[in-house]
Amino acid sequence: MRIVVDADLCQGHGVCQDEAPAVFTVPKRGTVQITDPSPGPAERDAVQAAIRWCPTQALSIADGGDADSTSKGTV
Repeated sequence: MRIVVDADLCQGHGVCQDEAPAVFTVPKRGTVQITDPSPGPAERDAVQAAIRWCPTQALSIADGGDADSTSKGTV
């Protein structure tokens, strides 16, 4: 699993950090930073929740190397 961020969409709400604090951090003024860009299976549910609840749908998961394997917003 590889996490993809659309920095143009991120507004720094911090929902991702609340859902998956081991994977995401959001500074007080800024956009999301991925602290673990390729988290293991144990973090998958938390990452999926972060993607699901992101108010701007700025996060997605890319499981493979092609564009067809990207899941955005709807996990």
